[in-house]
Amino acid sequence: MLDKPENSFGYTTKVSVSQAQKARFLKFAGDTARVAGAQTLPFFRVNTDVENKHTDGRFDPVTEADRTAERTIRDAIGRTFPNHGIYGEEYGYKPGNGLTWVIDPIDGTRAFMSGMLHWGVLLALFDGETPIVGAMYQPYTDELFLGDREVTHLFRGQNKRLLRTSTCEDVSSACLATTGYDWFSTEDLSRFERLKAAVQMYRLGGDCYLYGAVAMGSVHIGTDASLNAYDIQALIPIIVGAGGVVTTYDGGNPSMGGAVVASANHTLHSQVLDLLQTT
Repeated sequence: MLDKPENSFGYTTKVSVSQAQKARFLKFAGDTARVAGAQTLPFFRVNTDVENKHTDGRFDPVTEADRTAERTIRDAIGRTFPNHGIYGEEYGYKPGNGLTWVIDPIDGTRAFMSGMLHWGVLLALFDGETPIVGAMYQPYTDELFLGDREVTHLFRGQNKRLLRTSTCEDVSSACLATTGYDWFSTEDLSRFERLKAAVQMYRLGGDCYLYGAVAMGSVHIGTDASLNAYDIQALIPIIVGAGGVVTTYDGGNPSMGGAVVASANHTLHSQVLDLLQTT
């Protein structure tokens, strides 16, 4: 994981936001994710150059699509909300007035560079305590997930659909998904394996899209480890707005990332945490 941003982006002071302001922020997040997503498509399923951010043998890819999308989002924030902070995967942290836009320009770069569809543009607004709006846009399929912790919709073309998570309340009947095993520590992998053994089925792969599937009710539990704030923040308002729950493995605030798990409802989540915390 990358180092966390400065303390002014941490759990310090919550900034109060009115419903009217939140509605404006939500619309901006969706509109901006769409514009940035359009910037990525010319690089998709073509011979795009890939750089490795690491020089120590690890692999963390970045493409010009990532950089172009983040620049597009940062420019839009600067024009519209110049006092707000910005934290993005590619260009780092700029402090602001306590409200911080959190950007993952392409969550799922490995899928993107492989020509697969489990990737998306992520944009959230953090109020000092929690992300209050979140957008996830998959531009190739033109699917926009938009949530504000109270309600979540999926927009596809001209269609708008209210999303609700599943009513599955028994872990033994649940579908579990994770992006991959590579990012789990030894301890977290052991905890995940207990959960995997308890569910009905599990799926491997998905990045941000698996959390969209949780919001849609298709997947009941989604989890990943070693997440950064920009990997998860946009997805939290989407899942919570659809009726789900998102925490760290110890039940804490997931906004800064780490080992994070999302469940369809509180009853299921309680069972999940029991399994993850069993020693």
